Amino acid sequence: MPLIADSPYQAPFYQFNGHLQTIIPSLWRTVPEVRYQRERVETDDGDFLDLDWSRRPVGQPCDTLAIVSHGLEGDAGRPYVRGMVRALNHAGLDALAWNYRSCSGEMNRLLRSYHLGDTDDLDFVVRYALGTARYRRVFLTGFSAGGNVTLKYLGENAARVPKEVQRAAVFSVPTDLKASSYQIGRFENRVYLNRFMKTLRAKMRQKAALLPGQVDLTDLDALLDFPQFDDRFTAPMHGFKSADAYYAHASSGQYLSGIRIPTLLVNAQNDPFLPPSCFPRDAASGSPYLFLETPTDGGHVGFGEGTPDGDYYSERRAVQFLTAEVPG
Repeated sequence: MPLIADSPYQAPFYQFNGHLQTIIPSLWRTVPEVRYQRERVETDDGDFLDLDWSRRPVGQPCDTLAIVSHGLEGDAGRPYVRGMVRALNHAGLDALAWNYRSCSGEMNRLLRSYHLGDTDDLDFVVRYALGTARYRRVFLTGFSAGGNVTLKYLGENAARVPKEVQRAAVFSVPTDLKASSYQIGRFENRVYLNRFMKTLRAKMRQKAALLPGQVDLTDLDALLDFPQFDDRFTAPMHGFKSADAYYAHASSGQYLSGIRIPTLLVNAQNDPFLPPSCFPRDAASGSPYLFLETPTDGGHVGFGEGTPDGDYYSERRAVQFLTAEVPG
């Protein structure tokens, strides 16, 4: 029954609520030590993915790789990704932070982009990394949307997951996408929603310019929240009849019982993005593999400690769990 009842995490005193714990790390953190080597790989459907590698120095071979999946409208350059990569490297692991389609700074080629239930691209990245013949173990980490994709990947068809994928640690995960989409639309969360909507609208305009006649921008600016946007664009562009159908397929909560490797899920109780249904206590209680930790503090993709540029609890916790002899 891997319910972790007592989390040791406490936010810095000046971050005294979930909003500050979310915003301060996002706006003021820098992680300059990380130096990526970018690799573009062609996908089987004629598109591409940009992979950002951070490997140990030449002459110090490593047989373990950690793959990091970023959040909605994020990329490998976000401070929370770079912080995790730095911590993984310091623990002696190679790291690969991959950018979803349309998230690497260049629009992808196809009408499809990425969505929160798209596990095929994660599977592609895992298998591509294993195909380098450098690694005998792979760990997965993910934040928010990337955490949802990771959990779904591990649980929807455990037989598809390569045996080299041995552990995972994810943070701030909206395991119930429909409820989360309404949660972020609440008045107190509109500052976050408006920021997401701004970048999503911009990408639709880029997509329309890239693929003339394939994207109808009518009423784009009238779409005010995720359910409206997902019903209008995300769902039909990725083969779903509606936003509700997309949320029903993509939410990772329904797949948790299928996970067959030790997996840590850390969701803060004061996360402004997460409704009560995103704390899957029953699933963790019934699984020998899913470890659920619900600290009082943390915000959304926060978990800061000490100075903004130092190590964060999410990074220390991920390294601890992934490299432990007996995770927990």
